[in-house]
Amino acid sequence: MRRTSRRDTRPELALRRELHRRGLRYLVDTTPPGTNRRRRADLVFRGARVAVFVDGCFWHSCPVHVHRPKANAEWWRVKLASITARDRDTDAALAAAGWHVVRVWEHEDPRAAADRVHGVVHARRKQPRRPRSS
Repeated sequence: MRRTSRRDTRPELALRRELHRRGLRYLVDTTPPGTNRRRRADLVFRGARVAVFVDGCFWHSCPVHVHRPKANAEWWRVKLASITARDRDTDAALAAAGWHVVRVWEHEDPRAAADRVHGVVHARRKQPRRPRSS
């Protein structure tokens, strides 16, 4: 677990390169404003209020590449389930704060993932803003 990189993973860099090539600018590894400071998104588009997470298949229990370790199986089951529950909680908290969450799996093609992210960012920039509640 100690060797797991928090940012700048190969899939994340590929997605960032593709989005940058398309002219999108973003913040890297930061907390979306107005949300829990301990939960950091891989990419944040502040103006469009879009948070992008690049999830690793093992750690976030990808349905396509699910792999359950046989050694210490019960501990890993609880550990991976808690990560998935935290992801759902993060999604709900961001949505409640007015953010749109895009989750990308590490095995996805960077161009296809960039198409999804670009579409969401472009659509959200065109929408009128909701008035802030005091």
